[in-house]
Amino acid sequence: MIYLDSAATTMQKPAAVATATAWAINHLASPGRGGHWPAMAAAEKAFACRETAAQLFHVKDPERVVFTFNATHGLNIAIKTLARPGSRVVISGYEHNAVTRPLHALKADIRVARGALFDQKAVLAAFRRELDKGADLAVCTHVSNVFGFVLPIEGIAALCRVRGIPLIIDASQSAGCVPVDFTGLGAAFIAMPGHKGLYGPQGTGLLLCGVDPAPLLEGGTGSESRQQAMPDFLPDRLEAGTHNVAGIAGLLEGLRFVNNMGVENIAAQETKFIQTMGKGLRGIPGITVFQAEDPDVQTGVLSFCIKGRDCEEVGETLGSRGVALRAGLHCAPLAHETVGTLETGTLRASVSAFNTGQEVDRFLQIVQELCAAKG
Repeated sequence: MIYLDSAATTMQKPAAVATATAWAINHLASPGRGGHWPAMAAAEKAFACRETAAQLFHVKDPERVVFTFNATHGLNIAIKTLARPGSRVVISGYEHNAVTRPLHALKADIRVARGALFDQKAVLAAFRRELDKGADLAVCTHVSNVFGFVLPIEGIAALCRVRGIPLIIDASQSAGCVPVDFTGLGAAFIAMPGHKGLYGPQGTGLLLCGVDPAPLLEGGTGSESRQQAMPDFLPDRLEAGTHNVAGIAGLLEGLRFVNNMGVENIAAQETKFIQTMGKGLRGIPGITVFQAEDPDVQTGVLSFCIKGRDCEEVGETLGSRGVALRAGLHCAPLAHETVGTLETGTLRASVSAFNTGQEVDRFLQIVQELCAAKG
């Protein structure tokens, strides 16, 4: 199978991830739940994961790296800490439902800073206009999960810092794929999954905390057990219940893989594949490709449509030919509304460090054959 759905989950992982996960299941207990070796070893493993993530994302205090189930979990914590009913929240036109649904549920006053696809200056100008009207909060994805568009997050963060507006960053498609500097950005929160560009198992995620958060869940933490309020210190304040220790052990190995390979090297390889893929698809009659002229504003995600063909049907056909990619709205209808593909959706191919040039060439050949067969 040619796996081109890493924007959903990087199914292809470093071998050490599976090994560490299996070892943890058989050897580790739960952090903070005993003074015996399995519990103490689990605590050491969890801290090693926090410390490695802190180094990769430039977080000064590893205890401000909180484990979550996924990016959606982290975004819910962040949004429900800073937004209230009626809060004026500025978001980009490329947000995922993991951002828009919690805001709608809170009945926030949502203002969309729309900018043309792959036009960072337009997006930055739109944020400036909306922020200047006044805002309680800004939320922005670093990279669009539909189009791979790298938003001008450094500029947006600077606008928020000057105005004293807290910023939440969704790094679901950027963590491990492009540099993320938590301290430099000065964000209130940055949320990310473990199972995408960090090559960890599903059911893992990280929330980087620049401000004190409100707990989304209450329960046991293994600390301050006499008091009925959640602890007032991180990470315990946000980590109620038993940790996904096996997942954390696997995530640690994924983080080490990213560190060893280098984020810049991963980004360069993914960009190369996307450029080749886009060029090849543009050469096939009837295909519309959403690709940036400047490769620096697009990561390893490429959307396209085939004229007169239903995206879901094409996705199923490609799957039967051994190509795994995503078709539809990708849980981000706002992004499709911004670009004009809400009614059709797109076919989305996304690469990882484990794809090869031969796979890209074979993918293009299969799409060419599919289009030729249908005239």
